[in-house]
Amino acid sequence: MRPVQRFSDEYLDRCREMSPNDIVQFLEDFRRIHGKHKGKSRLISIKIPEHLLTAFKAKAALENVRYQTQIKRLMKNWLVES
Repeated sequence: MRPVQRFSDEYLDRCREMSPNDIVQFLEDFRRIHGKHKGKSRLISIKIPEHLLTAFKAKAALENVRYQTQIKRLMKNWLVES
């Protein structure tokens, strides 16, 4: 069973008064906070053009970094950049 989150009338009124800029700022702050969260990993499948993957792996090897680690680093940086 999922927990139910309840909001007070005051909170809902305050949310209705938020401007689009306030909402965007809230979402950006939420993204930054949760972008740094470490949780368990999930296996995914993704199609990448062979030439791109080969070049990416080669560059990662030159920089002495695992290519999957670099992919995760790029994803994380993209989420938290300003």
